[in-house]
Amino acid sequence: MLDIKFVRENPEIVKNNIKKKFQDEKLPLVDEAIELDKSIRANKQECEALRASRNDLSKQIGALMKNKEIDKANEIKAIVAKNNERIAELESQITEASEKLLKIMLVIPQIVDDSVPVGKDDSQNVEIKRYGEPVVPAYEVPYHADIIARFNGLDKEASGRTSGNGFYYLLGDIARLHSAMLSYARDFMINKGFTYCIPPFMIHGDVVQGVMSFAEMENMMYKIEGEDLYLIGTSEHSMIGRFKNQIVKESELPITLTSYSPCFRKEVGAHGIEERGVYRVHQFEKQEMVVLCKPDESMDWYNKMWSYTVEFFRSLDVPVRTLECCTGDLADLKVKSCDVEAWSPRQKKYFEVGSCSTLGDAQARRLQIRTKGENGTYLVHTLNNTVLATPRGLIGVIENNYNEDGSINVPKALQPYMGGATKLVPKK
Repeated sequence: MLDIKFVRENPEIVKNNIKKKFQDEKLPLVDEAIELDKSIRANKQECEALRASRNDLSKQIGALMKNKEIDKANEIKAIVAKNNERIAELESQITEASEKLLKIMLVIPQIVDDSVPVGKDDSQNVEIKRYGEPVVPAYEVPYHADIIARFNGLDKEASGRTSGNGFYYLLGDIARLHSAMLSYARDFMINKGFTYCIPPFMIHGDVVQGVMSFAEMENMMYKIEGEDLYLIGTSEHSMIGRFKNQIVKESELPITLTSYSPCFRKEVGAHGIEERGVYRVHQFEKQEMVVLCKPDESMDWYNKMWSYTVEFFRSLDVPVRTLECCTGDLADLKVKSCDVEAWSPRQKKYFEVGSCSTLGDAQARRLQIRTKGENGTYLVHTLNNTVLATPRGLIGVIENNYNEDGSINVPKALQPYMGGATKLVPKK
């Protein structure tokens, strides 16, 4: 969320940013916000003047009553009563206008970084770099659900009975490989100096509003019926929410956290072949990284964070590439974002396995996360990045380590988490 002062002083910058994101329908909101802000400030100024006058008049009433000038005292009391009525009226107007202004400010997008390419949607994201050779073996690599089936590793028929579409049972060696990846991801980030955390898996509505846009919430979040609680779509939400309304010691920055959680998403629009497997699901598990830092350090952390995801997947023998997200593909709170995509030898193309974002002070402003230094109190910057989201990450490992005989090589990094196993052999 932008500072209203910035919007007031830089309306054209805000409007141009909206145009860059191809959200022209929001352009009138800028002028509306400025007018509401003008009204609020004027009404507050009048309120302050009336309160000051009331204090002076109250002193006069006391003096007049002391001198038994009752009539004059009553005249001034009438003025005070009228002033009180006006103050109450103004306060009501301020409250109403402030609520309207907040709703507008919540949907005006954050100013994107100058380096972000302009584009309408994810089809116009720009490839940055490839890491590892994207190999297509001489033999056919089956669809991941068919590979897993040979290990008796997936039961979607049963999950359909218990939970419906978009859920799954993972079994045997495949379930173990899935858990091994998560354990390795945890230790990988701990070794990078991040503090391990298991956060709450549900959050209040005000935290949801603090960490994401309303459109994202509608398309992603599951709400608990009858309660002000939402199932998290990513642990970033509760991790950032931990610092809501807090002043963090500047000496403690940067705060670097890595969290494990299950995640729950509606995945609106899921369809096609992916529904048969575990590529697009309503429930998955994730190792996340979150950073709170000083504003001048956020871009350095952004580059460090996505590089950790690249390093993680390369250690699992998975070729990856990074993509710069264009303006139209950025959620409204994001300043800059890139995707990490894994190579699929079956599809002969890359698919998303992680996303890294810096949000500037957008989340911190919504949640009032501040720090205090020599130059006073200021908002921190927040960043988040996926280490591993699986079973999607699992697909990348399975496909890129699949052998012609149907076996799966266990990457060296995962072998300690797999009881020393170097290869998984199919059951059928």
